[in-house]
Amino acid sequence: MNAFSWVFLAALALATATRCWLALRQIGHVRAHRDAVPAMFSGTIPLDAHQKAADYTVAKGRLGMVDIFVDAALVLALTFGRGLDLLSALWARLFDAGSLAHGTALLFSLFLVQAVVSLPLSVWRTFGIESRFGFNRMTWRLYVSDLLKQTALAVVLGLPLTLALLWLMAHMGSLWWLYAWLVLTAFSIVLQLLFPAVILPLFNKFTPLAEGELAERVGKLLARCGFKSKGLYVMDGSKRSSHGNAFFAGFGGAKRIVLFDTLVTRLDPPEVEAVLAHELGHYKLHHILKRIVLSSAMTLGGLWVLGELLHEAWFYSGLGVSQPGMAAALALFMLTVPQFTFFLHPLSSHFSRKHEFEADAYATSNADAAKLAQALVKLYRDNASTLTPDPLHSAFYDSHPPAAVRIARLRPT
Repeated sequence: MNAFSWVFLAALALATATRCWLALRQIGHVRAHRDAVPAMFSGTIPLDAHQKAADYTVAKGRLGMVDIFVDAALVLALTFGRGLDLLSALWARLFDAGSLAHGTALLFSLFLVQAVVSLPLSVWRTFGIESRFGFNRMTWRLYVSDLLKQTALAVVLGLPLTLALLWLMAHMGSLWWLYAWLVLTAFSIVLQLLFPAVILPLFNKFTPLAEGELAERVGKLLARCGFKSKGLYVMDGSKRSSHGNAFFAGFGGAKRIVLFDTLVTRLDPPEVEAVLAHELGHYKLHHILKRIVLSSAMTLGGLWVLGELLHEAWFYSGLGVSQPGMAAALALFMLTVPQFTFFLHPLSSHFSRKHEFEADAYATSNADAAKLAQALVKLYRDNASTLTPDPLHSAFYDSHPPAAVRIARLRPT
């Protein structure tokens, strides 16, 4: 072990302890407010629904704490436990160490180990917690089918990308990180274009919205906002979950508006219109583009840092890897960076909540603010979203403003 070993262990311990502390705060705060509906929602959300949301939040929080410890244990096992070294040695029996084949196999086996370790928690989340609270509609057959499709996509899309990155690292000299960033950026753009038309239909059925009041309202809304898309579709989200949602997929000329069938059945047409006006606000106010640019900038910075670490022996030895290499560096970087960047969460969450407020304001100028408030309250109730989050936990993690704050802004004083 060297000095970097202790720096990393301190970062891991601090991040893990903070995650647990925040989770305990959230659980304690939600339980303490379980027996009374906040005054703002007393006329719209019954006590039993409020208590269900509290119990659901607590259950997810407890599972999240297990996830925190499993994640920390896996990172330690792969680094100081010599797990990466073991995987590298196993693949060295089939491929020359340092070759593209060896590096690709090492990275994919790392992803496989992470997926296998996380699988039991995923199963419990779906068939335990989600089923207990009446949200899960996933069958075992569908779960396995989704898992196989996701694995196939990871191989089809991830294999050429991994090979390209490792080749660039090995052959493009000291500026490899810049070329890698260009490749990753191009890959991201292509993926955004393929996502709505090619990838999403592999998992869900999309039906054009039938003519009627809702279609008419949405058409007029799009015209008012000057928004063009490839179509408005209803997705059969109910075959996996009873949660409702709406989203936009793709960008440019490939944009699609997607409504969950659960959303269409639970909200009135004016309420759906208001929710879509909010989503349109994200596009019109360039929130999506800003997030893409920020993510791209962070990727560029991360690749530059990796370029500086690539040939530093202390980086490998400090994390329990005896055989330096391109793939080992990538693997170590992916394992360690989250521990150091964890404390940037509040900043990211702050700007995300700011965007939500801005999108709400855009929606109120193009749809009925009262209808948006009504729709959000219905979604809070139907999705069992807690109305009483711990303020610190919310500030750290929540991408959306707390329910009380958001509704207060929408309702006239």
